[in-house]
Amino acid sequence: MSGQHDRFLEVVRNAAAREMRSLREYIPASTVPPGRVGPWEVKRREITEAEVMMPLARLAVRRERGYTPPGTYTVLVHDRMGVMMSDTLDEIRDHFEFVRRARGHVLITGLGLGLCTRAVLHRAEVESLTVIEIDADVIALVGPHIADPRLRIVHADAFTWKPDRPLYDSAWHDIWLSICEDNKPEMTRLKKRFGRRAGRQGCWGDGAWR
Repeated sequence: MSGQHDRFLEVVRNAAAREMRSLREYIPASTVPPGRVGPWEVKRREITEAEVMMPLARLAVRRERGYTPPGTYTVLVHDRMGVMMSDTLDEIRDHFEFVRRARGHVLITGLGLGLCTRAVLHRAEVESLTVIEIDADVIALVGPHIADPRLRIVHADAFTWKPDRPLYDSAWHDIWLSICEDNKPEMTRLKKRFGRRAGRQGCWGDGAWR
């Protein structure tokens, strides 16, 4: 049985590695260098083979989140709240569908590590991208490393900011610290707030608890 189990894990591991390579074509690894502004820090983190064995087993048996292939990743860390974002497999998988369909004029609420922002800017079909970020330190830490003439980063609260375009082709909301059902009321508020101005909307983690 042990040999069969090991072979099964190897199949799952190889499938995850292939998925990572495929998704990286749309959402490349973060290029934001290590640094700190205020309580925020960007770090490189090495994920070892030993660390991923338990998440791999959970993925194989129950299709749970948490597994990413061994390697070096970039993480955005807050002094008090811990890791807030990374460029691991789960994160790029979460953003993939929105990025793949991005075109025209795009709105993103929440800059974070800039993973989704940079990926959207890789799309030739995107004419402009407006990113709303409430934390000035995050903008100072990440923003300078995502330069593009189509990009505008606005320091504002997504719940009070007044859009200056009549219509965005799509909007992506990514302002939450973790995935949980408690975020649903805020997701609903944002979708309603931009409902008449965004042709298509999505939220990070929406429905992941189902």
